[in-house]
Amino acid sequence: MPRALGAWALDSGAFTELRQFGAFQITERAYAAEITRFADEIGGLAWAAPLDWMCEPFMLAQTGLTVPEHQRRTVDSFLTLRAMTSLVVPVLQGWDQNDYLRHVDDYARAGVDLTAAPLVGIGSVCRRQNMSTGARIVERLWQLGLRLHGFGVKLTGLGEFSHLMASADSMAWSYTARRQQIRLPECLHQRCANCLRYALHWRESVVQAVHRPKQWPMVLS
Repeated sequence: MPRALGAWALDSGAFTELRQFGAFQITERAYAAEITRFADEIGGLAWAAPLDWMCEPFMLAQTGLTVPEHQRRTVDSFLTLRAMTSLVVPVLQGWDQNDYLRHVDDYARAGVDLTAAPLVGIGSVCRRQNMSTGARIVERLWQLGLRLHGFGVKLTGLGEFSHLMASADSMAWSYTARRQQIRLPECLHQRCANCLRYALHWRESVVQAVHRPKQWPMVLS
C-alpha cells in the first residue's frame, strides 16, 4: 500500500453498510485485522471508528431496530474492537439530545469514561434540516468535557459549532463535484470528485465557515 504523507483517520463505512444491507457485512475481528494492516503498511493512522450504528429515522427503518438497540450495539462494537486494537475511538449515536446523554451513560456503565478519551466521535448530526438542533446537541456534549470529532459535518454545521469540536470530516466536496459534474478549467479529468485542486478550493470555504463569528454562548433548551 502507499505510505501516508501525514496523519489520517479511518472510517468504518458503517453508514453505507447499514443503508445498503441493514447490518454489517464485516465482523469486528476482520475489521480489527484491517485496522492493524493499514496502520502497519500505510502508517500515520491516528484513529479508527468502530462499527457504529447511526440513528437517523430512515436508518432505523432500514434495520428495524430502535435507538437504544443501535446505541447498545455501538458500545459493544467499541468494546470488542478496543480489546483487539487501541486505535479505535468511542462514538456517540442518537437522535435527540436525551439520546446522546443516555449513550454517554451507557458507556459509563460499560466502564468507559468518555471525558478521559482523547477523542469521541459524534454521529447522526449531519443530515438534520435544522442545524441549530445539532448545535445544541454538540454544545451539551462539549459542556460535559468531551473532545469531539464530528462525522460528516458540512459547511452549515461548521459555521454553527466548529468551535466546539476538536475535528470533523466530510465528503461533501467530492459529492458536490460528482453530482454537479464540476471540472476546474485547469483540470484534464472528467470531473473533480477526486481532485486535489478542487479539494483545496473547497477548503477555502471550510476555513471561512470555521472562522465565521459564532453565537456565544448558545441558548440551550
